[in-house]
Amino acid sequence: MTTTFADYAASAEARNDIAQAILGHTFALCQALEQNFVKESIRRQQFFLVSAENKEYHEQKIADLQHNIGTYQFTVDTGRKYHKVMMTTDGGNRSVHAFVNKTTGEVYKPASIKAPAKGVRFNMLIIKEREFMLENADWAGGYLYRNAGYTG
Repeated sequence: MTTTFADYAASAEARNDIAQAILGHTFALCQALEQNFVKESIRRQQFFLVSAENKEYHEQKIADLQHNIGTYQFTVDTGRKYHKVMMTTDGGNRSVHAFVNKTTGEVYKPASIKAPAKGVRFNMLIIKEREFMLENADWAGGYLYRNAGYTG
């Protein structure tokens, strides 16, 4: 079977559309992770506030978190094969939160800063998996473990 130039051009456009969708879903993951970090940090500060001697400290931390002060930032670094979801602390330390294959949308837990762990955790192109991932994404990465509760 031979491929005509028109077929190749159409498939190249489709591949580009898929790649753009994957990048958009990766940014959505970053937003979900940032929201989860703020929500969980506020919850933790409220827990400590109940029994704290210095209530002003925890109240100030809650106010800061509500204004995105002292939060972790999640960004996307694009490489040759993967988008890296990078987590940056308020102190400037960076670590890889997840890897996303640029062409297939497969999400991996990181094995190191340079490589993903073996085994696909989610596929962003499958709506059910993507929705589960975005709903259950936590800033610490617990949803990336194989026993995190996804049964799809």
